[in-house]
Amino acid sequence: MFQDNPLLAQLKQQIQETLPKKEGTIKATEKGFGFLEVDSKTSFFIPPPYMKKCIHGDKVKAIIRTEKEREVAEPEELLEQSLTRFIGRVKLFKGKLNVTPDHPQLKKLSLKAKTRKGIKSDDLKEGDWVVAHLTRHPLKGDNGFFVEISEKITDADDKIAPWWVTLAQNDLPNSEPAGIDNWEIRDDADLERIDMTHVPFVTIDGESTKDMDDALFAKKKDNGDFELTIAIADPTAYITPDSEMDKVARQRGFTIYLPGRNIPMLPRDLADELCSLIEGEQRPAVCCSVTISKDGVIADDIQFFAANIKSHARLAYDHVSDWIENGQSDAWQPSEEIAQIVRDLYDFSLARADWREKNAVVFPDRPDYRFELSEDNDVVAIHADMRRSANRLVEEAMITANICAGKTLQASFNSGVFNTHAGFKPEKIEDVVALVNPEGELPFTAESIATLEGFAALRRWLASQETSYLDNRIRKSQAYSEIGNQPLPHYAMGLDLYATWTSPIRKYGDMINHRMLKAHILGKEPVQTADETVGEELALHRKHHKIAERNVGDWLYARTLAAEPEKATTFQGEIFDINRAGMRVRLLENGAAAFIPGSLILANKERLECNGENGTVSVDKQIEYRLGDVLEVVLAEVNQENRSIVAKPTRVFAELPAAEPETAAE
Repeated sequence: MFQDNPLLAQLKQQIQETLPKKEGTIKATEKGFGFLEVDSKTSFFIPPPYMKKCIHGDKVKAIIRTEKEREVAEPEELLEQSLTRFIGRVKLFKGKLNVTPDHPQLKKLSLKAKTRKGIKSDDLKEGDWVVAHLTRHPLKGDNGFFVEISEKITDADDKIAPWWVTLAQNDLPNSEPAGIDNWEIRDDADLERIDMTHVPFVTIDGESTKDMDDALFAKKKDNGDFELTIAIADPTAYITPDSEMDKVARQRGFTIYLPGRNIPMLPRDLADELCSLIEGEQRPAVCCSVTISKDGVIADDIQFFAANIKSHARLAYDHVSDWIENGQSDAWQPSEEIAQIVRDLYDFSLARADWREKNAVVFPDRPDYRFELSEDNDVVAIHADMRRSANRLVEEAMITANICAGKTLQASFNSGVFNTHAGFKPEKIEDVVALVNPEGELPFTAESIATLEGFAALRRWLASQETSYLDNRIRKSQAYSEIGNQPLPHYAMGLDLYATWTSPIRKYGDMINHRMLKAHILGKEPVQTADETVGEELALHRKHHKIAERNVGDWLYARTLAAEPEKATTFQGEIFDINRAGMRVRLLENGAAAFIPGSLILANKERLECNGENGTVSVDKQIEYRLGDVLEVVLAEVNQENRSIVAKPTRVFAELPAAEPETAAE
């Protein structure tokens, strides 16, 4: 009607221009209507007809009008669309190709689609996983939504889907990079490699590990001090900074570790064979030797050098741990020479761990949860592997090596790839002091905990407390760990400097540090330095890899625990987050995260308070649960579509006694 009558159309335009407008984010619901969220306290109702012009997550400008005595929002202009490239599933509607986004809030959307060149629509079946791109949007003036399919990820029922879909979702590769036919050593002509093939280095890894990148040797001296030598595999002997392979390694950043499988940063023939420190095989390495006092202090005699080494024994964590802890291993019996090296390495690790417990920060032991998969990618078991003596031995050697690298890179170049942590956020320091030292009796002040020594002292004090409640409370007040090119402290570890170089097969930042350490050895300028952007690049890679690891884990947990609600299996859940809607727990038996909504703690919400700021859950104003508490739970629901788990405490709170009726006074 308006298009036929210019005056009416103009009138509508004028009315629209006088109406207030708000910018916000679209929040969809399952019932067809939605909300425009302007900020945490302001939202406007969007009726179903208007919701058809937008998608959950879109940032829009909307007209605010009154309809039926209620303020409603009508989206008018698209500021930022939530869907661009996305993962979805094929839906065939009356034979026509559609795609449903793989997102909890968008599962009811069915978007018309076509395939891009090179993909046949006839090859796509109901439920197949695809990469799609939203190309048309009603708020851009298009007639409806429309998507293009650029890639088929895998079939609907393929059990590999959790891995391939998650990798595609995060735009990560799902295979190793292509290798080259003839790898050649491309060392600087002046780099001399010392022949250390006679030194009985040992490697200690998981039984299935192929990319063995560190070998260790220790000798205890008569005065109780230790001579430690760490040898690290040297892929930079084969890869120069200007090569195509180096570009690939930088693009990947790290080897991607997912439950049950990994995607290497470097080609497997290099990572698992040519560079891997295989027993009995000569390999190029970058080495560090240093004296560690019997009290665990790192001496100033740090030396880095290039060498050719040979591993004299390939050892496994569990076998070495059994031998150290029990005096023997059924699966492994060392020669006297290897036994002595392992003893000296273990004694060194005890000295260093003791020093760090007294002077730095030692993280509490937590299990590593490991998925065991069948050949068909079904989960056979979930193992909770505790760190044992051999794991700690290797960890102390690697931490020592990285401290030595940090000191050396600072002294030679005042630059490198450093792992840093700034302690508490400045704006949170007063809150932390008020929480841990309310009476002022403890030596923790705003000034002291802003220093590395004070921060480390506070962390040691927190670790000595009976519960982890305070520790959990202050975690949100801490800064995030960062990667940068400046030699700054690592507060969370309690260390002045920390520069990793011990995993160059798996981390690109370690390759940069190798090149800089070789420059230090040669007394030359580095062929590559850590530029301003490398820290952000690596941090972004690490973030995407962690998201991918968590997403695959969530998928496998949902698949594995699907039958548990019916069985009413009990689990021990440790509370790691509390918000006003409920609390989140980690199941200690398998590592799965589950949400406990307030309604499953207590149905009567008047009696319940979930306080995220204090990290407590109260019933009738009495604190019943706190961050760090462990409680018994059963699973109430496992949603495989959303890959989410809902749990319920087994504890039942009694009903309040009914109020006595008042009687009239006599």
